[in-house]
Amino acid sequence: MRPFSPVVEALPRSGIREVMEFAAGREGVIHLEVGEPSFATPDHIVDAALAAARAGHTRYTPNAGIPELRRAVAARTAARWGEPVAPEEVLVAVGAVNAIFATLVALVREGDEVLIPDPGWPNYASQVPLAGAVAVPYPLRPENGYLPDPADLDRVTGPRTRVVVLNNPSNPTGAVWPDETVAAVAAWARRRDLWVIADEIYEDLVFDGTMTPFAPFARERTVAVGGCSKSYAMTGWRIGWAVAPAALVALAAKTQEALVSCPSEVSQRAALAAVTGPQACVEEMRRAYARRRDLVVEALAPAGLLPTVPRGAFYALADLRATGMPSTEAAKALIDEELVATSPGAAFGDVAEGMVRLSLASADEALLTGCERIVRFAARRLGVADRE
Repeated sequence: MRPFSPVVEALPRSGIREVMEFAAGREGVIHLEVGEPSFATPDHIVDAALAAARAGHTRYTPNAGIPELRRAVAARTAARWGEPVAPEEVLVAVGAVNAIFATLVALVREGDEVLIPDPGWPNYASQVPLAGAVAVPYPLRPENGYLPDPADLDRVTGPRTRVVVLNNPSNPTGAVWPDETVAAVAAWARRRDLWVIADEIYEDLVFDGTMTPFAPFARERTVAVGGCSKSYAMTGWRIGWAVAPAALVALAAKTQEALVSCPSEVSQRAALAAVTGPQACVEEMRRAYARRRDLVVEALAPAGLLPTVPRGAFYALADLRATGMPSTEAAKALIDEELVATSPGAAFGDVAEGMVRLSLASADEALLTGCERIVRFAARRLGVADRE
């Protein structure tokens, strides 16, 4: 029998899933390892989906999404960017993950290099080889607030580099880029003649200041990725989008036919209600995540376990490097010793080795108790190390 695909076989196992399985079935575990909103999808969105299903909106749709949703996303994006956006520049996809992959496949050639953030969402590193390209990490250092440095980007850019993936606000760091960082990276990308996939799925979840969209700085070469999962607590509805030059959207729509045919129309009708309906629910969730961020800062910062204060998304990296433990070992020990589940930093890249990621999407009490247990764990481990 012929062997399986070496590319797929070489994909690393998810470090997050490994911890989830390690914690599965244990009573009393506080789960802080998954970025899943603790809120239910708002009622007006669910009602729109039910109405759509009853009205017979349960069939195939155009590959790039229903026209109404493409128009709504274009209008939403235009308001945020302060410049016109056409519906033809919008690709509706099965979640942001599909939007990224559909556009990535349309951009790269076999052997091209794609720069990905380190630490960064693990799916970037998985998608790039599946697209036939080579993933090259660039560092986001805690001492620099987890912000990219164009000099670091330059050092890892070569003749085969074609795309750079950005994530702002960031998973797993919670960093939000200031205007000057966005402008500097845009100028660098233009100088290097690179395409930019700007993953902005957490654009609505900013705690301090505002989030600066990337595309207005380099519109001609940017794929701006967004969606409903995080802003509207719609992770399972699987609706995301990419806003990009119309020619690229047309190509990416062709990949949709091969990958998924089209997103669910019921989900698209729900997304339409989310984008065009009341936005108070988004602000309510943002405020809750901001409050939870503050709880984490108050618990971890005095113990020296928080290198930077998260400013957006709903994550924080707790720094356990002083214990000397590899992050996967530390994450499993936290479950064994303190009944708190976190994601190992190594799942997100080399820079976060020795750290663990916490999700601020968990309920306040669970988050506070979990942080107290992490502080206790670190103190105990450091005490043992001191005696040795």
